[in-house]
Amino acid sequence: MQFEVFTLLPEVFPSYLESSILKRAIQRGLLDVRLHNIRDYTHDKHHTTDDTPYGGGGGMVMKPEPIFEAVETVLGLAPHPTPPKPASNIPIILLTPQGRVFNQRIAEELARCERIALLCGRYEGVDERVREHLVTDEISVGDYVLTGGELPALILIDAVSRLIPGVLGDPTGAEDDSHAMGLLEYPHYTKPAEFRGWKVPEILLSGDHGKIERWRREQALLRTFQKRPDMLEKANLSEQDKKFLETLKSKAEHRDF
Repeated sequence: MQFEVFTLLPEVFPSYLESSILKRAIQRGLLDVRLHNIRDYTHDKHHTTDDTPYGGGGGMVMKPEPIFEAVETVLGLAPHPTPPKPASNIPIILLTPQGRVFNQRIAEELARCERIALLCGRYEGVDERVREHLVTDEISVGDYVLTGGELPALILIDAVSRLIPGVLGDPTGAEDDSHAMGLLEYPHYTKPAEFRGWKVPEILLSGDHGKIERWRREQALLRTFQKRPDMLEKANLSEQDKKFLETLKSKAEHRDF
């Protein structure tokens, strides 16, 4: 998968991309992250990328000219008065607090693309004509405000990359992650079997993989029930899951756990 990142701060990205799983994915040719400095597409001696807003007000707004030129040049798009068609197979995503809130379902949707363009906003945001006539999607990483879109871009790259076949050492690793299966993930333990008197649950030492799988499923249901009950409304639940949840609800009513 190839990411085209348009930013005013390309120096933010290498330290994260050159570490751990993403580094290995890039080395193996599974992931390609190309950084494009929007300032390189300006034509004045000061490389101006922002200006004061029409109508007054505080802050600065990112200018449309260098953004359009950068994206159109890199993606090979001809200037056009309407947004690029989604059929181009290259989503052009503006990272902004005003976008749809990023989640695992969106990560799975984007993981099916071969190439993705990410536009990192800054200051008070981008000129509205960028929204109207260039980007094809807007994504937010949460209901809060950051200094710019660079951190959200890294979050999106990380979350989507984990879903690319071969990126994770365990081919099924991403399937069990919290949110990936519609529930919070079950507890994990490793050696030693006892630490400061706290023991690993016996079932995990039993070698009975069927019982272990069911225990993990029940623990995921329990953790989701306790911490994020809203997720259960959309989770894909079996009849056995539903019966277990009914037991949890009954115990909760009697304050048994």
